[in-house]
Amino acid sequence: MATPGSDAVCGYNALRLTARDCNSLAGRGSETGPFRCDDHASPINPLRCQARRPESFFEAVYRDLYATHRKKLLSDSRSGGRFKWMEKLQIIDSTTITLFSNIIFKGAGRNPKTGKKKGGIKVHKVIRALEGFASDIKFTSAATHDSFMLAPENFDRGDLLAIDRAYIDYGKFEELTKRGVVYVTKMKSGLSHEVVSDLMFMDKTKGMTMRVQNVIFTKKEKNGETIIHHARIVTHADERKTKCVSLLTNNFDMSPEDIIAIYKQRWEIELLFKQIKQNFPLHFFYGESANAIKIQIWVTLIANLLLTIMQRSLNKRWSFSNLATTVRITLMYYVNFYSFFENPEKDWKKVLLEVAESPPQLQL
Repeated sequence: MATPGSDAVCGYNALRLTARDCNSLAGRGSETGPFRCDDHASPINPLRCQARRPESFFEAVYRDLYATHRKKLLSDSRSGGRFKWMEKLQIIDSTTITLFSNIIFKGAGRNPKTGKKKGGIKVHKVIRALEGFASDIKFTSAATHDSFMLAPENFDRGDLLAIDRAYIDYGKFEELTKRGVVYVTKMKSGLSHEVVSDLMFMDKTKGMTMRVQNVIFTKKEKNGETIIHHARIVTHADERKTKCVSLLTNNFDMSPEDIIAIYKQRWEIELLFKQIKQNFPLHFFYGESANAIKIQIWVTLIANLLLTIMQRSLNKRWSFSNLATTVRITLMYYVNFYSFFENPEKDWKKVLLEVAESPPQLQL
């Protein structure tokens, strides 16, 4: 992690120096390049810029971009499916980004026997299944429990939630049920409950293919209040992992097959986390304050959103990793990205010709 006295960006401690060399990469001088900065101005340290600018500004930019281009994020392949409940399905999960220090954002788990405990910032996301992109994002320390994001008042009657077992909270589950919100999660082992009914489905070889149980959970709170929650457990055989998987839901009307399909959609958010970590690895941070760390994460999320919007707007099919790599290479050139990515061979020859015809740069 960078300190105020160290080189902040790739060996540069001033934005003017960074802009100068970015223009050199583009084959242009300081006066005509895309990055301009007054040579007589005092050096601008990126760390001081992060201190002056609140992370809420970048959050507003992300939310405005999402609201403006939300229709482009809708996937035809997802919306053309046979499940009507996809329109209402939201997926909630979190990922933890490891930090060097444990002072600002507390890390999760026990203290190590040797060395210092590393901190971590947890990124909580809510995505809509038809969009495959985060509609709501919150930051907390890694030590914060995931159920923080499961706020019943944020959801409307008829909404469907696919969540991980870390979100199991009987009090919130009961409140969601009263509000008409359906949840589907994975069962934790060792949860005590009372079985009201038990139905088992067998195949021709008399092996169990599915089991449906109506159960009652009872939990006594610290304030003396007793929570009684009626739920349904759907257990099915996972052929790939050769084991049984038990899912918990408060819906008693949907078919067991639909309950299983809803939980499988939770993989969408895992793919989103994987995409960000592979293409925008956050291994180093240019600031040590909470504001600077959040700004860098917001900038990463904005870049990921912009590339996703571009990817889904193009007629030519591009993988996200190839698109991100090509943008990174051509970022310093005056290129219409939409035209370039529709016909990269034609536009790339044009770029090379312009570079070849440009006058040589004077160097001392």
